Amino acid sequence: MLFKTTNGGASWQTISPDLTRAMYDVPPGLGAFTTLDPEQGKHRGVIYTIAPSFRKVNLLWAGTDDGLIHVTHDGGRSWTDVTPSALTPWSKVSLLEASHFDTLAAYAAVNRFRLDDLRPHVYRTKDGGKSWRELVAGIPANEVVNAVREDPLQRGLLFAGTERSVYVSFDDGERWQPLRLNLPASAVRDLVVHGNDLVVGTHGRSFWILDDVTPLRQIAAAARATDAYLYRPAPAVRVRWNENTDTPLPPDEPAGQNPPDGAILDYYLAHAASGPVTLEVLDARGNVVRRFSSADQPERPDSDVNIPTSWIRPPQLLSDAPGMHRFVWDLHYPPPPALRHEYPIAAIYRNTPREPRGPWVVPGRYTARLTVAGQAYVQPLTVTMDPRVALPPGALARQFALASRLVAALRGDSAALEQVRALRKELKAVRERAGTGPLGATLDSLDARAATLETGGPAPAPGARREENLTRLSGELVQLYGVIQGVDAAPTTQAVAAVRELERALAERLARWRELQGSFRSATRGVQYERP
Repeated sequence: MLFKTTNGGASWQTISPDLTRAMYDVPPGLGAFTTLDPEQGKHRGVIYTIAPSFRKVNLLWAGTDDGLIHVTHDGGRSWTDVTPSALTPWSKVSLLEASHFDTLAAYAAVNRFRLDDLRPHVYRTKDGGKSWRELVAGIPANEVVNAVREDPLQRGLLFAGTERSVYVSFDDGERWQPLRLNLPASAVRDLVVHGNDLVVGTHGRSFWILDDVTPLRQIAAAARATDAYLYRPAPAVRVRWNENTDTPLPPDEPAGQNPPDGAILDYYLAHAASGPVTLEVLDARGNVVRRFSSADQPERPDSDVNIPTSWIRPPQLLSDAPGMHRFVWDLHYPPPPALRHEYPIAAIYRNTPREPRGPWVVPGRYTARLTVAGQAYVQPLTVTMDPRVALPPGALARQFALASRLVAALRGDSAALEQVRALRKELKAVRERAGTGPLGATLDSLDARAATLETGGPAPAPGARREENLTRLSGELVQLYGVIQGVDAAPTTQAVAAVRELERALAERLARWRELQGSFRSATRGVQYERP
């Protein structure tokens, strides 16, 4: 029987009679055990699955493990036997699913192991159970179906779990095709569409999740595309992906894999692109936040990496090949220039990004734009905040503004540092022609000033501090940038003051640099030399 509670289980009421078979014959395969049955084939079954309607509060379907399906439209006051005629005793209705779109539609997965029937059985009704159709085209003849689920957002999109795999149908079960991917061959006992993900419960091989099934919901629109198609992305959550405080597990340690850390952008190319393919993310004002191109070159690996290279995330490059592609934007602006890059000890095997990354974007509305052969395809993209983080209004905007100031300072420092190094090469070229006269002494003085501005000059005396320089300032800017970007919170008063102080220090060094440039131009006016 079926019981109902309206107070969290404090009390229950019966809302059905016995919905199982009163009598049935024992299958030949179990005949040897018939004498051991104390009830002699009476009342063996149980209600195995129930399916409340998503559209009508009093509509409820119930299936038993002895092959019966009942439905009630009045909350259990009356029940109707709507069992398909093909279901015989010892057929297990392993899972029922009420339609998300139609009160008269439902789906049933039937398991007939105990009858030595290993064929797939999936039934659908569109008239409240008056008639049923078996829909298994595309599922192999030896695949027992344990579960069938309907996507809650896309009518006609179904998922089926079998004893070996997962299948998908885009036409309400008329045709099925495999959706196994890297799922190990195992008994799938249930499926749940949770948000935009498909969660698979297996028998003995843990939980598996197919991250972001939104492309499956748009498969018909993509199929109509003649050149390219940009799928509408699911909302992306700004979440700190890895809060591990130690080194990663050894590669041979079984472990799950987190979903990608950012916005999943899927696109389809009907044929090879004639030129570079670009993918851009724009903010609400139309400003480009991030731009990727199939012509991009992978980042050069750092030569001074102090971690196992197997920890490092391989470069992600935009593809211009025919077919479907998935690209992940990490919800950051372009990375700032830095003299040194780091990989945190809180690493993930083959998935540790290089730091520093660009500033986090502020949650809000963005636009994804794919450009192929001059044709642009756009889709809206929403970035939401980690729901576990509570922040006062404007906190992240202030964090972003301050981080952006540090990025601007890093760019200014990096550009000046590059120019100082170029100047020192020029000084060396001029010095080689100047000889030992007054010009040579002047050039030596200018190079000493440039060296001091670049790295602080020669090593200071013991106990003395090296003079402030652009190289040291770059490290200080990166360190403060990490402090501000390292937590989801408004910047502290001390952080704001520290940024202001480093901006002042940069302005002073840039002023020294401009003065040095003027002195060099004055000293070398009229001097002929070959620029390096």
